[in-house]
Amino acid sequence: MASAKIKKGDSVVVLSGKDKGKSGTVAKVMPKEGKVVVEGVNIAARHRKPTQQNPQGGIDRFEAPMSISKVAVADPKDGKPTRVRFEEKDGKKVRVAVKSGETIDG
Repeated sequence: MASAKIKKGDSVVVLSGKDKGKSGTVAKVMPKEGKVVVEGVNIAARHRKPTQQNPQGGIDRFEAPMSISKVAVADPKDGKPTRVRFEEKDGKKVRVAVKSGETIDG
């Protein structure tokens, strides 16, 4: 399996959809489904009926998964979206931002 270009903890920028231009940190990656969960982005709401566990009921807001193709890693230099490539440095495979050439921590 190829190495993932987006990993948990990465700073990403949303490229399309209702949250276009927003940025956040990746909370969860689901490679088999091709989805990511980004903190503070793609907030969904579920209206819950009162139950014995939750007698108040109400509206639950949560971060819904979004397609991994809708996000790009933020460049460490300026925070703008960039592609990622892999390079060999000191015998280790590291992720590098294509725009600036900076190494992406992670």
